[in-house]
Amino acid sequence: MSHPIAAIAPAVGLGSWSFEPAVTVPTLAAAALYWRGYAVLSLRMPERFGPGRPAAFLAGLAMLALALCSPLDPLGHFLLQAHMIQHLFLMLVVPPLLWLGAPVAPILLGMPRPLRRAVARGLAARPVRRLTAVLDHPAFGWIAFIGAFWLWHLPALYDLALGADAWHHVEHLCFLTTALLFWRPVILAWPARSPWPRWAMIPYLVLGELQNTALSAILAFSDRVIYPAYEAVPRIWGVSALEDQSIAGAIMWVPGSLAFLLPLLWLVLTAVAAPRDARGISAQPALRRR
Repeated sequence: MSHPIAAIAPAVGLGSWSFEPAVTVPTLAAAALYWRGYAVLSLRMPERFGPGRPAAFLAGLAMLALALCSPLDPLGHFLLQAHMIQHLFLMLVVPPLLWLGAPVAPILLGMPRPLRRAVARGLAARPVRRLTAVLDHPAFGWIAFIGAFWLWHLPALYDLALGADAWHHVEHLCFLTTALLFWRPVILAWPARSPWPRWAMIPYLVLGELQNTALSAILAFSDRVIYPAYEAVPRIWGVSALEDQSIAGAIMWVPGSLAFLLPLLWLVLTAVAAPRDARGISAQPALRRR
């Protein structure tokens, strides 16, 4: 279904919040299950589940709601810079916060016992174990994340998502799921394990940030409008489509790069400070053990 752009243009503003059940119901359910499980785990394992865990997880859910339910969503149909902020939330802010909450154990424990047993049986099935082994591998997460990042920023697919609700939802789901896969081995929240050593996350993040910089530069310095859909909609705030595109590139470049560089700096500092065993191998803790 196409967006009635001309009709919604005057309504875009601070009051244009939309609490779609497809977003709010799973978000509230995740928050309730997490808190129920966390209440138990914080007593059993206070060293792993301190107050910072729920703070990070609930902040991630709040950022998810901000990205998908706030005025950013309708503004994204008129301003590339608003759409870019929305994408940065989905790919670079929400997933790390969710993983910092170490959500797997609290959510499983928060489920009703029959459901928890059914989920445990499903996860123990051999085909599911094989699938999760592939999905959890850092190489798969990196390729999926970068693939979604570039594919959905191709002009044809980008304009397709802007023009149809269903494709717009698919785009956001691709961004969020691939970003969760990408950030999982970086955060490595308990009880996760990785087949790669921790130092491998340094080039992992560097190569990811290079993709972000490349697309940022294309948007910031292009002398033509890359996404024709923005030339066809009413211009708001007195910003031309080309100026809007340059601003979007700058937003992706600076805040987007920081989202990669801050965990990269943490990994470098912990690698330097980590004690080494008799073989000279770093005994560096994961981010999850902070």
